[in-house]
Amino acid sequence: MHILLIEDDEAIARELTWRWQSKGWGLDACSTLRAAEGPAGRLRPDVIVLDLHLPDGDGLAWLERFRMHDRHTPVIALTARDRVTDRVEGLRRGADDYLVKPFSAEELDARIEALQRRSGSLSGDRVEFRQLLWLRDERQVFLAGEPLDLQPREFEVLGLLMRRAPRLVARRFIVEVLAERNVELGDSAIDVYISRLRRKLAGSGASIVTVRGFGYRLLPESAPGAQA
Repeated sequence: MHILLIEDDEAIARELTWRWQSKGWGLDACSTLRAAEGPAGRLRPDVIVLDLHLPDGDGLAWLERFRMHDRHTPVIALTARDRVTDRVEGLRRGADDYLVKPFSAEELDARIEALQRRSGSLSGDRVEFRQLLWLRDERQVFLAGEPLDLQPREFEVLGLLMRRAPRLVARRFIVEVLAERNVELGDSAIDVYISRLRRKLAGSGASIVTVRGFGYRLLPESAPGAQA
């Protein structure tokens, strides 16, 4: 998970930064719209959390411009504007969700996780990484052009890793996504699938790295730490 937070309230930004970093989520925090321009385009965050009242402009106007070249990144609008008409306007101008200040940090976390599950990061039909080709509709993975023999749950886990690569995929996120597919897994089962995938990916140019206490990353074998 990597979040772009655009919020000028120092207390809110500080609390959310501490909270999300403790979860192992990546974060870029900006206090102005101008400062957010670079990270929004360069980093392709999983979710943008956007305050609508910022010192250098209106958040909704910025969001409308952002949606002209990015229609898929989920955006949660934060605002003190609590009228129904304000919420409707925010959704119509590009927000995916709307949270009124003051808000519960736990609720914001839950909304972020829900948006990520529904986001385009989980919807690719065809994903390539090094010598791997993952095809959702065909339920097949190819390694250097040859079919790779995977069990259905191995296929799902590899798909999550490939679609997020090289970013971290939290263990809890894997469990939640597979649960939506009516597949219930415990931590020990995930360890088994990761171990099997590591063996089967030999020679693919990709390596599954464990980030202890958080989850996994799919990295090129030449990357630092890729043999972990």
